[in-house]
Amino acid sequence: MSSADPIARDRRGSAFTVPNILTYGRVVAVPMVAACLFVQVLYEGGIWLRWVALAIFVAAAITDYFDGYLARAWSQHSAIGRMLDPIADKLLVGIVLLMLAADGTILGWSLWAAVVILSREILVSGLREFLAELRVSVPVTRLAKWKTAVQLIAVGFLIAGPAGDQILPGVTQVGIALLWFAAVLTLYTGYDYFRAGAAHLVDGDEP
Repeated sequence: MSSADPIARDRRGSAFTVPNILTYGRVVAVPMVAACLFVQVLYEGGIWLRWVALAIFVAAAITDYFDGYLARAWSQHSAIGRMLDPIADKLLVGIVLLMLAADGTILGWSLWAAVVILSREILVSGLREFLAELRVSVPVTRLAKWKTAVQLIAVGFLIAGPAGDQILPGVTQVGIALLWFAAVLTLYTGYDYFRAGAAHLVDGDEP
């Protein structure tokens, strides 16, 4: 019994490494950003809430780089970190896109850019889960990392939205343009993933 205790302590400890704590923080940031946008528009809160939402979002986006960097630098990889990191990214982008569509920042044809991004993330997540059952790993490409970066920058501009337009006209339009660019990258990287997994999908019944 005592020999198993160090293993149990290691497992508990690995859940509270600095990289994992940064990832947890990114998850917590999601409802905070959504709440700021919700109150600002639907409850006619002050425009300053857009800046609060942007500050939280930027802080969360920065952790997306540092949690992976620190995990590699300090050799603090963990199963929970590998599982939660991509989920946190998708929650951060997906939930904020929904809120921006709800408050009218994204509307008209631009909604299709958001639909493309959300659809790709869901489909690729499903593909990764399926391939994981077959013990097939699909590595994240450099272009996919750039896609995530462009998504985060685009969403940041759109969060600022009307508050940013009051200081520098065109902030929302820059965000919309970047959102479309992110959607194009999203389609391309999504095709890459499906091409890489196509053979396994065809032979999926024979692990």
